[in-house]
Order: sequence, then structure tokens, then C-alpha cells
Amino acid sequence: MADQIPLYPVRSAAAAAHRKRAAYYSAAGPGSGAEWPSSRYQLEDESAHLDEMPLMMSEEGFENDESDYHTLPRARTARRRRGLERFVCGGWKLLCTSCCDWLVNICQRKRELKARTVWLGCPEKCEEKHPRNSIKNQKYNIFTFIPGGFVLAVTIMREAIDEFRRFQRDKEVNSQLYSKLTVRESKNSIGHGISEDVRKSSGLFYCGPLAPRGSGGSQSWQKRPLHSASSCFIRTDQLDGETDWKLKVAVSCTQRLPALGDLFSISAYVYAQKPQLDIHSFEGTFTREDSDPPIHESLSIENTLWANTIVASGTVIGVVIYTGKETRSVMNTSNPKNKVGLLDLELNQLTKALFVALVALSVVMVTLQGFVGPWYRSLFRFLLLFSYIIPISLRVNLDMGKAAYGWMIMKDESIPGTVVRTSTIPEELGRLVYLLTDKTGTLTQNEMVFKRLHLGTVSYGADTMDEIQGHLRNPCPQMQSQAGGNNASSTPPRKAQSSAPKVRKSVSSRVHEAVKAIALCHNVSPVYESRAGVGGEAEYAEADQDFSDGNRTYQAASPDEVALVQWTESVGLTLVSRDLGSVQLRTPSGQIQTYCILQMFPFTSESKRMGVIVRDESTAEITFYMKGADVAMSSIVQYNDWLEEECGNMAREGLRTLVVAKRALTEEQYQDFESRYSQAKLSIHDRALKVAAVVESLERQMELLCLTGVEDRLQADVRPTLELLRNAGIKIWMLTGDKLETATCIAKSSHLVSRTQDIHIFRPVTNRGEAHLELNAFRRKHDCALVISGDSLEVCLKYYEHELAELACQCPAVVCCRCSPTQKARIAKLLQHHTGKRTCAVGDGGNDVSMIQAADCGIGIEGKEGRQASLAADFSVTQFRHIGRLLMVHGRSSYKRSAALGQFVMHRGLIISTMQAVFSSVFYFASVPLYQGFLMVGYATIYTMFPVFSLVLDQDVKPETAMLYPELYKDLTKGRSLSFKTFLVWVLISIYQGGILMYGALLLFESEFVHVLAISFTALILTELLMVALTIRTWHWLMAVAEVLSLGCYVASLAFLNEYFDVAFITTVTFVWKVSAITMVSCLPLYVLKYLKRKLSPPSYTKLTS
Repeated sequence: MADQIPLYPVRSAAAAAHRKRAAYYSAAGPGSGAEWPSSRYQLEDESAHLDEMPLMMSEEGFENDESDYHTLPRARTARRRRGLERFVCGGWKLLCTSCCDWLVNICQRKRELKARTVWLGCPEKCEEKHPRNSIKNQKYNIFTFIPGGFVLAVTIMREAIDEFRRFQRDKEVNSQLYSKLTVRESKNSIGHGISEDVRKSSGLFYCGPLAPRGSGGSQSWQKRPLHSASSCFIRTDQLDGETDWKLKVAVSCTQRLPALGDLFSISAYVYAQKPQLDIHSFEGTFTREDSDPPIHESLSIENTLWANTIVASGTVIGVVIYTGKETRSVMNTSNPKNKVGLLDLELNQLTKALFVALVALSVVMVTLQGFVGPWYRSLFRFLLLFSYIIPISLRVNLDMGKAAYGWMIMKDESIPGTVVRTSTIPEELGRLVYLLTDKTGTLTQNEMVFKRLHLGTVSYGADTMDEIQGHLRNPCPQMQSQAGGNNASSTPPRKAQSSAPKVRKSVSSRVHEAVKAIALCHNVSPVYESRAGVGGEAEYAEADQDFSDGNRTYQAASPDEVALVQWTESVGLTLVSRDLGSVQLRTPSGQIQTYCILQMFPFTSESKRMGVIVRDESTAEITFYMKGADVAMSSIVQYNDWLEEECGNMAREGLRTLVVAKRALTEEQYQDFESRYSQAKLSIHDRALKVAAVVESLERQMELLCLTGVEDRLQADVRPTLELLRNAGIKIWMLTGDKLETATCIAKSSHLVSRTQDIHIFRPVTNRGEAHLELNAFRRKHDCALVISGDSLEVCLKYYEHELAELACQCPAVVCCRCSPTQKARIAKLLQHHTGKRTCAVGDGGNDVSMIQAADCGIGIEGKEGRQASLAADFSVTQFRHIGRLLMVHGRSSYKRSAALGQFVMHRGLIISTMQAVFSSVFYFASVPLYQGFLMVGYATIYTMFPVFSLVLDQDVKPETAMLYPELYKDLTKGRSLSFKTFLVWVLISIYQGGILMYGALLLFESEFVHVLAISFTALILTELLMVALTIRTWHWLMAVAEVLSLGCYVASLAFLNEYFDVAFITTVTFVWKVSAITMVSCLPLYVLKYLKRKLSPPSYTKLTS
């Protein structure tokens, strides 16, 4: 029988391997049993010996169980060592053998079998304890499933932690307090809806539902008056990003009720339109049925308070109309998507390629086997044998790496307060191409400061404001004479002076007129807080008010307005009181000047100006004041030669300019205007056009008084941060809900648009034809920034989405003004779909949440607009300038580390699969595993896990260098760190090293197959450790610890692996030099190639560090 056993494998490694295996299998012949040296492994008979030789049997014999190779012959030949060999290895062998034998005896002490005496019916007399009377045929135990369970547990725990944090943030918002007005009393309770606009800041609070309309949050519209005018100011920064105070008016028919409790005694209801996205419109009616006849009052946007808006001061009583997901704020917020990083998608593609390779390799092996017997069984065996090609542990390593990156970001002292809220996409910070940022509160502090006053011949800056104060302390002679003349006659002095020759005014008189015009032409209201706070009935008594300067705050529809009024107060002319009909100013001498407001012309985006007609109560003088943008005012004021030049100078300084002018009116002129104005307002058709025409009749040859410059303070280091991002190849788009002029000014002052670049302002379009013409005009522009409004953007996206995206992506910068939250999110999705590049959204308000959630990576800034954006974002920072380091240092490092880690984990599976393929090919394409049991588990865990994972500490350049040379970031967007090219390089490395390790072990093993296992597996572990060292670019002390720890664990575990290895053999010099030789051949060429590549074609970062 033994004579028929084939002596050689189908494919041999070399001629020497043929001779050694021939000698070995010849020694295993029928008569060789008596010739073997005495050994504890010596076999007892020939049949047992043949039963333990499945590997060299015929092809049919390979259908035996895959674990049969463990019963290979263990006969070993005695070896003699003489001379220097005995001297060198004697101590090594003695030490290793002693330690290994001691560990084996301690840890794997087997129960000694003894003869026993069994008493019938008296088990208590049996001194020896017997094993349980059961059998065990299971192949696995609980420890076998630990690796797979660990993979799932890490992924599940990471997602669970992120979800729990989101739950806590939602709970914090949903647990805010509100006050509910009931029939009995007012009580506090906990709100359960996300829509409650309840904020207890500065002693202010919101009143929720009045009537039993539900107890959810408050999307209220009906208001109680804060002052006698039944109006209040609110801020909508969480909806549209504007921190301006907006005027809201109460329902008039409820203001005549004597007390709040009487609201429950009337029979009234509200009809409201269905919930919708538009935050700038509302249609409804308020009906009171208990009056005769019933009262019907229309409701509009000025009667509403949306959820997440803030009341300036006092109390607002309202009826809840929309709650929960029907509120405007929630409807304008897109559902958060499960964000997956681009690196994960790329690794998924590579994993699919590996799966195809696994199937193809298994089919090839079965084909070469000849489809003998049940070939499908062999196919599944090969699929299991080569399953290590699929990197199951890749997900664990990446998830743990992402957690490490998040910890590093939050521990960075250079960006304090940074929070990682989504731990799955830190690598996205290193792949960004487009950065979408909000303006108010993100790029700017939203703090307006008056910087410049220009009178034409003289200019006043921050260091010369004391001169203006001096002029105001000295009364103007012209004003005094005019006042004296008016005391004697009721005829307005302007009528008499109209025919008098023009006299050049002094600087003092021009300063007086300019400051007075700025103090009168606005919509600012001074507010004085109550001493006792807000009472239950919210009734304001005059005695409870503190009218001191320290208790006064200003509310207006624009922060520019507040800045101007605060400046007039600082120079001595103070606004002390204002209602719908009058304004009171206090001069530096303490005198109160009262002006009657005759007409108000509010600012609109179309007119770009506002005006007011006032009558001085002391002189009866009527004056029409107007201020606005220079483009609107230049054609209205009288001819001058300095306005255009000075506006350009201030704009280059980043100042927001306003032109102030006036026109004196006689009583007859005003009466004529008032009659025409009233008739125009009563018109049914074309009312707006007729009203505008009447107002324009006054806007002629107005006297130019001054030019003001107001600065919107930028966040700290915004300009260098934007420059850093541009140099890194990131295109920045500013999406804001603010006005076009304001957005353009900030784009210039922040250097989002450089001084040398042209700006193309996209004209307003309303239909397809206009959009087509404007896009063609824009196509002819080159290297210019684009400024477009939200309405025009909506039209272009409807008809020419692809064309607009193509043109806009070529611009160095894009500014979108008057954008709604949904438009911001749509732009983010448009860039993702059109370009396929990664986008990042930065914002600080509730109106930025949709954009943040739609982008590939969202960054929230904790600012004055609340924490809603930072809580919904993936990363939260405290200042905009922190984004530079977050991207250049942490984003870049996270991507490069994960790319190296992912490819190395794949290499770890490919190299052992290559060895398995070589092994099976040599031995008749047998579907027999090369390594089994703990060897495979240990290879992927304790032997190589720590060094491979230590790659998360690697860095190619120092953080300072990455910040100094942002061009290094630009290379990452090309994805060269992880691509099919780099993947194929690692595949070739794995095939080369796997082949060397396996063929080398087969070539160098002497007489027993168990030596192949010991040599190849040890060389495999050393190769992996050396490859980690080869991959590392900057050593960290933890990396060295991981290498030494893993090597120590493997050496120590050799004592427990006597089932797989011959302990006596691994302590010999032969084992050491064979392992060293194979390892050297597998690694040294790669070191040489790496050295030559770095010398001949060094990477960009090495040029900077050298």
C-alpha cells in the first residue's frame, strides 16, 4: 500500500525541495519504522503511520477532513551539534527550553490517567473524580466567535453612543419651560414639543397657549401690547439668520379687553392657512362672534411669532397655531441623513474587488483541480480558506481609529471647546473642496460700530470724534437765529429764505445738521426695562420705568440703525423717546427737542433707501430726511464731486456706507404731498406704483448732508483663515439671508473676494427668458465673483440648473444673499450632485441646520444665535478661525492615517491568503488549511493588531508645517493616498511576500511538515511587524511599545502552541537563521525600493521637512 503513495507533490518549489521530500517520504516507507531513532513521537505500527499521512495521498484522499494534517508524522531525526554551533546556541536553547517547558507544565498540565476502583452503590468511596459523562463534537467554542462579535460590538457601540448624545440634545431642547395661561391661574409646566419658543433669558419669557388648543410648543401669532402702541420687536435669527429686530403688531380687537382673564370670556376663533415652508408670509383671519356684528380681522405676517423667535422684552400672549413638525422652523429643517465618508465608500469598492478576487481564485483552484468528485464542496472549502482576503477586521480598526481621531481633536489645546458630535466622518475634513458658510455670526460678530463721518470737505474718524462733540456743545448760530425768528412769527423761516442767496455754511452748522439727520431718520425705538420685572398681567406703569441712560436699550430692524443712534448718543445727541407719532432728542445741554413724525417711508430692497418727514415742535419747520445706498441716492442729491470717490474709499476699507440727505418743505408743499399720497394709498389698482411715484416727487435736488461708514466687525482672524482655505484649494461660498449690499460689503471686507477681482451682480430675474439672457451675460465674464439673490437663484435652478452650477463652480467665490434655509440645503446638494466633490457647511444659527445636515460635513459655531446649529452639526467649534487647524491638521492627518490603516489591514489578509494559495497549489490543489485554530485568531488580534492600529498615530509633517503650507491639503482632494493604484501596489506586495514566505518555508524545511508551519508563521509575523515599521513616517513612543509588545506576546505564546509547533525545533539556530533569511528576502527589497523612490521622486512633504 505504501508503495502506491506518490512521493512528490504536483508542483515543487525547487530541485532541493524535491530531494528533501523524496528522502523524507522514502523514510516513511513500510520498513522504515524500525530504522527511526528512538523518539517520543515514534509511531507504533505501519498502519497507524499510513493513517497519519493524508497530504501525500491520491486526489481522492484529499476529501478527508481538513484538520487531518495535524496527524502528520512527527518522527524527528537526531541532530548533532558540534564546536562553535554548540557553544553559540547552548545558552539560548537552555533558556528558551526551560522557560517554554515550565510554561507548558503550568498552563497546559494534563490530567494524569490512573487505574481506578469503583464501588458498587457507594460512590462516596471513590476518591477520584471522573469527567462528565458526555461527548463533545462541536468544532468551535465561545472564544472562536469573539473576533466576529467584537467587530459587531464596536460598530454597534459607536452608533449607540452617537445616537444617545443626539437624544440628550433633543431632550435638552424639548424640556424648556413655558408659561400657560389658564382659566384658574398661570402655572409652569414642561413642554414636550420641539416647537416651543420659550427662552428664559434676561428675565423674559413667552406665554404659550391661551385657550385649550393643546399643550405643545408655541407657534403663536396673537400678541399683547408691550407699549401703548400694541407692538413689539422680535428677532428671527434662528429662522433666516438675521439678528435685526422686526416690528410685530397685535390684533387690535383684543387690545380693548380690560384684563388678560377676559380673553376666556369672549367667543373667538382663528382660521389659519395650512402649514407651509415660507417664513415670510402668513394668511389667516381672527373672528369674534360674541359682538354684533361679528368682528372679522385679517391676519398677516406682521401678526405672527414663529417658533424659535425671540421677543425683545416684556410679555407676549399668543394662541398656538402650529406645533411640532408643522412649525416653520422644523419644516425648513431637512431630516438628518446617515453620513458616510468618502473614504468608507472607497474602501467598500476595494472590498467588493477583493470579494470578486476571492470567488475568482476559488474557481481557478477548483478548475485546476479538475472538477473531480463533488467539486462544489471543494469550491466552498476554498471560499472559506481564502476568506481572509475579505478584511473583516477593517471595520473595527477604522472605527477605533475614528474614535482616536475624535479624541485628538477635542484634546487639541489650539482649538479649545471643539466637540466631535459625529465620530464616523473625521476623514471628511481632509477631502473638502467646497466650504459653504453663513455670514452673520459666522464670518462676522454682528456688532456694528460707527467708524467714519464725511461731510465733503472734512472727514471724522474714530480718533477725531471729540471734535464733533465740541461742535455739538456749542449751539449753531444759524439755528439760534432761526429759532428766534420763529418765536416772533408763525411763518416758517424757510419760506422767507427761499429767495435769499445761498451762503456757504460753516463746519459747525454742517455737523449739527448731519448729526440731527442721523438721529431722526431711522426706525429705532428706545426701550426701558421695568424695575419689578414682568408681572402676571404684564401691565406697565409709568412709575415702574427707569428712564436713566444705563437702563436704555435700542431696538431696530437693522443693526446699522442701532449703531448710528448709539453713535449720536456718544457725541451728545440722545434719542430718549419714540412712538408712532413723535420723536424726542436730548441735546448735550440737557434740552429736550420734540419732533412730530408726519410720514415714514420704510426701507425696501427695491428702493434701497428710507425716509421720514418730521415737524420741529419748537419751530414748526418741516423737513424731509432720507438715507440710503449710494447707488440709489447719487441720482437724488444735488450735484457734488466727492460722493462717488469717498464711497469707493470706504467700501475698500470694508465699511458699510449710507448717504444722508434732506429737503426743507413748506406747509403748502407738504399739504399737497399728503393729499396725493393719501389718494395713492387708497387706490385699488397698481397701488404700490402710484405710492412710489408720489414719494419720488419729493426725492429731487435733495441737499447732501453727509456720508457715514459703519463697520460690521469680523470674527477674529477671519481674513487669514479664508486665505488659508483658499490656498488649500477650497472654494468658499457665502450663503446668507441678509441683503445684497450687506453681503457684498462683507465679502469684500473679509477678503472672500480679493481687491483685484471683479464682482458680477446677477440681476433679478423672474422668468426663463430673463434667466437665459443673464446667464449668457455672466458666461462672458472671466475670473469674477458671483453675487446672486435667492429669488433669482430659484428661477435659474428651475430652468437652468446644470448651466448655473457649471458657471458658478468656475468662480473663485460665490455670494448668495436672501437665501432661505431650504435654499441653502439645496445649494449644498446641488454641489454634491453636480461636482461629486465633498462639501462642508459652516453656520451658527437655526437657519443653517438644513445646510449643515445636507452637506457631507457640517461644522457648527457656538455664538450669539444659540446652539442649535452646533448641536446639529458633526463638529462644533467656538470660533471660525479654528476651522483652519481643524481641516489642515486634523482633517489631513485623519485621512492619511485611515488610508494607510485600511490598506495595511487589507495587506494583512492578502498575504496570508497568498500563502494559503501557494500551499494548496503545491499539494495537489488540496482544500486543506495551512493555519488553523488559535494561529488564525492570534494573527489578526494579539500578534499584529497593536502595531497596525498604531498607524493612527503616524504623521508625515508636523502640525506647524501643515498650517504654514496649506498647499499640502490640496493634494488630498485628488485621493492619491487611497486609490486603485495604491491598492494594486499593496496587492503586488502581498503576493510577493506571501509567495516568498511560503515557498521559502517549503524550500528550507528539512524532514517534517510541522517545521513548515513554524518557519512560515514566524516569518509572517516578523514580516508584518517590519512592514508596519516600513510604513511609519514619524515614530511615536507608543508605536515602539506596540511593536515590542506584539513580538513579546508571540514569543511568549510559543510555549502554548505545542499543538502546532515543535518547541524543541524553534529553540534551534537552524530555525532562527531560516526565519531570518525568509523575512529578509520578503522585506529587504521593499525597503530598497522605498529608499530609491524617496530619493528619486520624493513626496511634497519631504521637501518641506528637509
